[in-house]
Amino acid sequence: MVAVVQKTVNTFRISGYCLSHTRCDIEVRDVETTTDEPESRKGTNMGLSPVETQMAALLGCTNVITHKLAKKYGMDIGEMEVDAEVSFDRRGTQMMEEIDVPFPKIVLNIHVTTDADDAAIAKVKDGLRRYCPIAKVLRQAGTEIEENWEIRRQ
Repeated sequence: MVAVVQKTVNTFRISGYCLSHTRCDIEVRDVETTTDEPESRKGTNMGLSPVETQMAALLGCTNVITHKLAKKYGMDIGEMEVDAEVSFDRRGTQMMEEIDVPFPKIVLNIHVTTDADDAAIAKVKDGLRRYCPIAKVLRQAGTEIEENWEIRRQ
């Protein structure tokens, strides 16, 4: 019997074609997306801003990791919703001064419907803080992430 060893470090390529001073069309795998700025910031509003994209990645990563952990601990998630309130220090993007921690605080509200017991829920909560790569990068950069969980019973 041959054991299959998974690669623990993966390399991927992502490309951006910069159509203007605010718009960037991005390709990864067979998926295309656009980042842009709103019209109020001289953009064309064709996509999320780069900052909004990073926060969308946090929400998406929270979803994926929570579901992976739920499966690992035998927890069924009926419905899930995630939203965030982000404090963003814009002095850096406005070229006023360099900012070491552009996102001082993010309040992450996680609403989950489940019939899991409190022990399984506690494992999922702990695992999310340990395994979500987007949240880990933000925390290591100095961002405080407050997680507020609302558990609804099925």
